[in-house]
Amino acid sequence: MTHPVVDLRSDTLTRPTPGMLEAIATAEVGDDVYGEDPEVNALEAEVAQLLGHEAGLFCPTGSMSNMLGVRALVPAGQEIICDSLAHIVRAELGGHAVFGQVTTRTWQSLRGQLDADQALGMAVPDAGPYFVSTAAIAIEDTHNFGGGTVQSVDELRRLRAGAAALGLDVHLDGARLWNAHVATGVPLSEYGSFADTVSVCLSKGLGAPVGSVLVASAERIAEARIWRKRMGGGMRQVGVLAAAGRYALKHHVARLADDHARARTIAEALAGVDDSIIEPELVRSNIVASQWPSAAAAQAFIAGCAAEGLRVSAVGARVVRLVTHLDIDESGAGRAAEALPAIAKQALNV
Repeated sequence: MTHPVVDLRSDTLTRPTPGMLEAIATAEVGDDVYGEDPEVNALEAEVAQLLGHEAGLFCPTGSMSNMLGVRALVPAGQEIICDSLAHIVRAELGGHAVFGQVTTRTWQSLRGQLDADQALGMAVPDAGPYFVSTAAIAIEDTHNFGGGTVQSVDELRRLRAGAAALGLDVHLDGARLWNAHVATGVPLSEYGSFADTVSVCLSKGLGAPVGSVLVASAERIAEARIWRKRMGGGMRQVGVLAAAGRYALKHHVARLADDHARARTIAEALAGVDDSIIEPELVRSNIVASQWPSAAAAQAFIAGCAAEGLRVSAVGARVVRLVTHLDIDESGAGRAAEALPAIAKQALNV
């Protein structure tokens, strides 16, 4: 292979930039379990302010951050409802049931797009002594398994108002909320106003090595801090990681527009072969979810990509995901776009 590998499996694969490494090396640290790490305290305050909430909690993973956010809203034995493609029900290994004693119920969505009426119509608050009561609704923006779907702000606003009328809370899995913000120009504080708890990730598009932040009211965050420790998430001199997150917030948010443009370039290259594989106009963030006519064709596409030094991942029997990120520059995206049509043609002939 004469070209370097272009790794499009996930935006979690990024490595710290030189500036981020310097921030890590010079971080002032303390013991976060005692609340004495200045970098962590600053990160939590900054993210909470950005999203318009009272307080934040630095967590090692997005799954833990989501579990703490949901647990803050849903009493044991009650349910949170979400769409069937949501990360909290597909990719968190049943953690909400195991640790939070929370049940889930789902609706079917098109590419993870929120339909507020559909969600609200499923809710059953105060279901009585024989049925499970709905306590909260979960939404995801951007939507990972939906193909990087950017949610309609009007639908988010309608869901928030409808949930409040029913006495329900809302959790926002905003692992890639930064991408939605850049794609739409909607302020992060407005996104934050749509939910009672919000989880945002620093180790995906923003390129930090690890970490997510949960934001909510001060009271809920205080309780979540206890549960973080109970779940084994208490951390010590973790300011070295918080410093990376703070650097990412300052330097890597606006540049997400580059990832979006490169994802569109890749989508257009695939659509040029067969527009049933992907509709480029649906690619508004950094995820290209390509649809294949059969599992065999999807596997042939993955194998063909590997042979050309392109790494991609299956997220369903017939769905292959390609994700642009900080480590995919213009050259890498261009090489992928150049190679993909021939690979796709061969895969479609399987």
